[in-house]
Amino acid sequence: MRQTTGQPGLPLWLKLLFSAWMLVWVPAYLWLYGPLNFFWLCNLANFLILAALWRESRLLLSAQALAVLLVGITWTLDVAGAFLTGHHIIGGTEYMFDAEIPLPGRLLSLYHAALPLITLYCLYRIGYDSRGIWLQTGLTWVLMVATWLVVEPELNINWVHGPFGEPQDTLPPGLYLLVAMLATPLVLYLPSHLLIRWLLPRQNTQ
Repeated sequence: MRQTTGQPGLPLWLKLLFSAWMLVWVPAYLWLYGPLNFFWLCNLANFLILAALWRESRLLLSAQALAVLLVGITWTLDVAGAFLTGHHIIGGTEYMFDAEIPLPGRLLSLYHAALPLITLYCLYRIGYDSRGIWLQTGLTWVLMVATWLVVEPELNINWVHGPFGEPQDTLPPGLYLLVAMLATPLVLYLPSHLLIRWLLPRQNTQ
C-alpha cells in the first residue's frame, strides 16, 4: 500500500527498470555465487528496494537508503581507487579484480554504485521516514545473527567473523559478533541518517 504524503509518487519507468534488473541479477548471482550470497545485506537490499518501489513505502525505502548509502559510496571509492592506482583504499572489493570470477558477474556488482542514487532519488520524491534507522538496525541484527549461525565462517558474509572480509582472532567469535552488531548502525546507519536529513530537509516526513 502506498504511503500518501501529498508528494509525487515514484515513476512507473523506475519500477519497471528495477524489476527488469532484478530478473537479470537474481539468476545470474544465484548461478555465479549460490544462494548463500543473498545473505549479504547489500544483496538483500535489492529485494527490499524492489518491494518498496512497488509499494511506494517511505519507511522501507528509508531503511534501505541507510543500508546502501555509505556502503555504496565506500565501495565505489575503493573500486575506483584500485582501478586507478592498483591499491585498495579501504578494502573489501578485491573480488572485483579477481580474474577467476567471470567478468559479467563482476560487472553486475556495479549496482553498489547505483543504489545510493536510486534510493536518494526516491526519497526526494516521496519523503524520508526517520523511523527507517530502527527498522534497518533490526533487520541488520537479525540477518547478522542468521549469517553467523548458518553461513560457513570462511565466507565471512556481512563480516560477522572479521572486518573488511578478513578473519579476526583478537576477540572470541561471539563477542566479536556483538561488537559488529553494535558498530554497524553507529558507523553506517547513523551517519547516513544524518546526511539524508541534511540533504533532503524538505522531504523529512517523520
